[in-house]
Amino acid sequence: MKIQAQAGLESPGRRRLLHTLAAVGGVAALGGCAAGAQSGSGGARMTGGRMSVRWLGGGIVELATPDYKQIAYGDAWFWSNAGWTRFNVPKPVEYSSPAGFAQYVKGKNPDAVFMLLTHDHGDHMGDYFAALKALVDAGVPVMTTGQSDLMRAPNGLVPDFKNAGLDPAKIVVNGGAGQNFGGTSRHGAMTARLVPAVHSTFHAFPAAGYMLDIGGLRVYISGDTDLFGDMKTLGERYQPNVAIVCVGDGPYTMGPEEAARACQWLGVQHAIPVHYAHNPAVKGVEAGEEFRRALAQIAPGIQVTVMKPGDTSMIQT
Repeated sequence: MKIQAQAGLESPGRRRLLHTLAAVGGVAALGGCAAGAQSGSGGARMTGGRMSVRWLGGGIVELATPDYKQIAYGDAWFWSNAGWTRFNVPKPVEYSSPAGFAQYVKGKNPDAVFMLLTHDHGDHMGDYFAALKALVDAGVPVMTTGQSDLMRAPNGLVPDFKNAGLDPAKIVVNGGAGQNFGGTSRHGAMTARLVPAVHSTFHAFPAAGYMLDIGGLRVYISGDTDLFGDMKTLGERYQPNVAIVCVGDGPYTMGPEEAARACQWLGVQHAIPVHYAHNPAVKGVEAGEEFRRALAQIAPGIQVTVMKPGDTSMIQT
């Protein structure tokens, strides 16, 4: 709106009216810019996707397209993983040794395997370097990503990559740089965005979670975290379909009730609880059903899949 006044004819009341109208017009314009920015950064929620999820105990998951041409791992604690014992589930051969793992993944004939590292605690990266080396040696098209300073700093993981016989510039996305918060990495048909987590690390670089696009849907992988208010913003910005959330409670992460609130704030359609029953300090096998009950009270429209280690579920949006 353009308002013009004739010189010498403005009364104090008219000036106040003009200032008010100009302010209203400015707010409306700013509101229009804000709405456009929000829409542009978040976009519409993805629909029509399908993805296979396999829980591997603790906080570790295997995600894949139905044909297994695209495979992603949320962290890498496989043959050392203690998360199977309390469920009385025998660990399958493909997750019992580096050789078995490499044979299993190679047998899927994937176009891309993406290993997403959330942070450097042993129950998330205990088998990380051995798993990467096994896949590289088997000729599997694997890449990995993580928070950029952890990946590329001399006091980060660079020496560990080299000790494992891996070249960070070749195995870590973005030429060895990884990615930082708000940043993106791609491998095959998969796209990963790094998002914050409220947690500690050994190397003192930030812990993280991911928004992963795979199989036509978007998955939030929490890593280890507490509940924090910016999860609402993450939900608005990224519009995830599925949340894979830690629920173990105890000394380290949020519990079932907080995880249920996180899923509500994220606005997901589907939720899967992980990171429980893998050590005596966290909740046992009951945590999955506690999460289901909490979510039924807080956000009954969200579908919940409670799994045992080794279980596979097909998620469709």
